Amino acid sequence: MLVPFAWMLLISLMTQQQIFSWPPELIPSPVYVKNYFDVTKAIPVATYFFNSAFIAVLTTVGQLIIASMAGYAFARLEFKYREPLFLLFLATTMIPPQVNIVPLFFIMRELHWIDTFQALIVPGLFGGFGIFLMRQWFKTLPKELEDAAKIDGCNPFQAYFRVALPLALPALATLGIFTFIMTWNSFMWPLIVTNSEAMRTLPVGLAIFKGSFRETTEWGQLMACAVISVIPVIGVFLLGQKYFIKGIMMGGVKE
Repeated sequence: MLVPFAWMLLISLMTQQQIFSWPPELIPSPVYVKNYFDVTKAIPVATYFFNSAFIAVLTTVGQLIIASMAGYAFARLEFKYREPLFLLFLATTMIPPQVNIVPLFFIMRELHWIDTFQALIVPGLFGGFGIFLMRQWFKTLPKELEDAAKIDGCNPFQAYFRVALPLALPALATLGIFTFIMTWNSFMWPLIVTNSEAMRTLPVGLAIFKGSFRETTEWGQLMACAVISVIPVIGVFLLGQKYFIKGIMMGGVKE
């Protein structure tokens, strides 16, 4: 599994001649770090990186807030048509995202959100998978904890925020990792709703750089940009892996 990542890193440190040499060079000699500087001159990598990070962070935070509140409501609150509404949310996970692109694009156009951060962030704030995940987690928590909070004078929101939410950190970390990676790697939707270079994300920028009108593709620079794009994803997983693994173990082990 690590071989493609290692090969990507090695190519990013080679010249064009080293990459296509025969027999192939497995270890770059000398190490050619100039690719990382050259790619920032060829395309606005800093702008693409900021856009991807800004969109991914806001989308992740927003989905964690919305999914946790909706999941808690479906798990603990009693209201009319609760189960049919939950099944409706769950049914949306079976619809391929590509099916929603055309109607979603028309909505963004009517709102005058084309080529804006709103079009890149708002549609990603809601998801049936996140609501389902949080609802299932909250249903595993003992109701006695919330009953005790109510006796102490907590209203439903306080019971959610002070009791249930701190106990849901493993589920929040799992959902946060999935949402961040999915948003960071998103390609089709940002490609459709962005027109200007100032609004492009890293995946779109990489594709345009590879397909730009050049005599040859600078593979060393392309792999250097790919390495830069992978670093945040690895960092997010390393930061949340403790809660991520805890969530898997608590969900898979039954006493």
